Amino acid sequence: MKNNSIIIIVLGVFVALVAALLFRLKLFTVEEEEEDLRLFTVEELALYNGTHPDLPILLGILGSVFDVTKGKSHYGTGGGYNHFSGRDASRAFVSGNFTGDGLTDSLQGLSSSEVKSVVEWRDFYFRSYTFVGKLVGRYYDSQGNSTKYLKGVEVKAARGAQLLEKQKKEEAKQPSCNSRWSQGDGGEVWCDVGVPRLVQRPLEIALTGKMSKRCACFKEEQLDQPGLEVYDGCDFLGKSCRVN
Repeated sequence: MKNNSIIIIVLGVFVALVAALLFRLKLFTVEEEEEDLRLFTVEELALYNGTHPDLPILLGILGSVFDVTKGKSHYGTGGGYNHFSGRDASRAFVSGNFTGDGLTDSLQGLSSSEVKSVVEWRDFYFRSYTFVGKLVGRYYDSQGNSTKYLKGVEVKAARGAQLLEKQKKEEAKQPSCNSRWSQGDGGEVWCDVGVPRLVQRPLEIALTGKMSKRCACFKEEQLDQPGLEVYDGCDFLGKSCRVN
């Protein structure tokens, strides 16, 4: 019995030592990876735009720099995404403006849902490509530390995610219309239960900066609610409506 106790103690000490060693190795690896990261200036990053055959192709988004060389057919010269290479054009990921002032890292004036989309694009690059460094400027300082602008972007994106989830929950309380569209017949909305009505999406201004409407199905006893709009040319109690 005594020997068993000694064996258990020895095994416990051994496991603890192994765990400590693994922790130190992991910590060393993380520190080593951090040391491998490079800080780029705007001018330095511009050299990696896919025009130099001996250099990797890099792009920045929200100040994070990624090696996208494996996607050379897209990011290299003549590729459909070459406008992103050698720069941080964060705004263009959601604006679709790939020329002139559109190729900027500024997100000023974008809505919370648009900022959320940019952050999601950054996350895509973290998952799909190699993170190689940080761009000194708007989002990282000369020491590689996050600036107030990056923190503000992440807060706004998180707010956008919260609003979107809240909107989904609110809209789930009132079923959406069915819809279809064909080139020959145009569009149609209909309800299996209730009748179609256009209704404003109250959180949309906070999310996108614009007011929009959606088609929802309302029972007859709900039709006295304010803000419900009948589709043009549709019967007041029609279950199906043609739309443009």
